[in-house]
Amino acid sequence: MADSGYRSDVREVEADLFGVGVRPGVGVGQRALLVRTEAGNLLWDPPAFIDEAAIEAVQALGGLAAVSSSHPHMYGAIVEWSHAFSAEILLPDVDLTWLMRPDPAVRSWSGSLEALPGLTLVQCGGHFPGSAVVHWAAGAAGRGAIFVGDTLFVTSGADRVSFIWSAPNRLPLPEREVRGIVAALAPYRSERIYGGWWDP
Repeated sequence: MADSGYRSDVREVEADLFGVGVRPGVGVGQRALLVRTEAGNLLWDPPAFIDEAAIEAVQALGGLAAVSSSHPHMYGAIVEWSHAFSAEILLPDVDLTWLMRPDPAVRSWSGSLEALPGLTLVQCGGHFPGSAVVHWAAGAAGRGAIFVGDTLFVTSGADRVSFIWSAPNRLPLPEREVRGIVAALAPYRSERIYGGWWDP
């Protein structure tokens, strides 16, 4: 892909949070989020492309302790990212059958999991049975942030969300799935939300 002009794009989003994307876009054009903590870094929704520039940029930020994803459409090159940094892959057990490249680095979980101190993976269901978000307790200057991929679809303006079964086709989720997502997120305080793209 590098020979075809694809390049990594790493940018600061807020203190200790960085976007990792690809130009031109790959797949649905999502970008990953790398959150930096004292205990190590988590890469969320890794892109389907990794190059030396990305490896160097992420290494300069402290490398990766873990890689995870909101749902199977965002698994990207999760195994390659894991191998580049000897990072653990954290995936909901209910969606493991969607990982086309099983690997010993995979650790499955269900319900919720503290991936690193202050970073909690929360299984919400919806788009897939294992659709998940990350709650970052220290995000938004300590007021909390969530990373949602498209488990919740952040609308233009980043002030509303919708609940989508198919993001490219904008097909809504059934009400029972929406209620399940809302219930799963209720215990987690957050001031800010980050979707799966540079701009909603």
